[in-house]
Amino acid sequence: LGSCQSDEVDNGLSASSVDASFSVTPVEGKVNVYKIAAQRKGVLTSLWNTGKGLTAGKMEFEISFPDAGTYTIYHKAIGAGGVAAEATQQLVVAVSDPEKGNLVKGGSFENAADNANWTSCQLNKDGFASWTFNNGSATINSKGGWAQEGIYQAIDVVKDKEYTIDMLVSSMNGSDETWFEVYAGTTVPVAGSEYKDNKVMGLSTWDGCAKAPFEGFLSSVGCVKNQKTNTVSNVVKFDMTGKIYLVIRSGGNNFTPSGITVSKVEFRGK
Repeated sequence: LGSCQSDEVDNGLSASSVDASFSVTPVEGKVNVYKIAAQRKGVLTSLWNTGKGLTAGKMEFEISFPDAGTYTIYHKAIGAGGVAAEATQQLVVAVSDPEKGNLVKGGSFENAADNANWTSCQLNKDGFASWTFNNGSATINSKGGWAQEGIYQAIDVVKDKEYTIDMLVSSMNGSDETWFEVYAGTTVPVAGSEYKDNKVMGLSTWDGCAKAPFEGFLSSVGCVKNQKTNTVSNVVKFDMTGKIYLVIRSGGNNFTPSGITVSKVEFRGK
């Protein structure tokens, strides 16, 4: 014997609704650090996007926003039976953290004002290698034959303070006999002269990276060793207070036809 039951009836295995609301509060005694706390009732899984993509996370955590700006925090709450709800909040950070704020100007390449902070190294006047500034990124292209080009800007640093350098890099194709190098030297760049002062990190097909398509932060996908530590490390410090020069130089013999694209360039106190 049996009976029919409407598919619309809740079988008790799922919740009819989920509350994705959350709070954002400054953490006392910490600069630009905030506590994110989701309400817990009926929530089995929390997915968050704080500006670096959607990832699974805890229902309560602390997060640092060292740079001044307006940030959108997104929360997707999932309950029993896969029932989901979404919530967003905007957080305004008024002042950058003086210790950990990004010292790079125009590192996001958002507009002409950003791009004006970068100076060409003028290594290739025939146009076989050049940087193109896009909306939100910059791309180095080379026709090969060892053609190269670089861009740079000056940054003020403090003696013996540790800093980290990073940037988002990507290419839709692999390369051969190609390099992408990042320097942080005290030597002033000279137009037309290849910069070689204090190589910090990078990509190199000789060292085993950039041979295939890639996307990620250079600190993760790069394989070039830090000149000072002889390890793959993006940490730098200097024996003087004053100006150093952040230089990005790239080129090669069989360069990727899609170019190497850069965004979110950062130079921060550690």
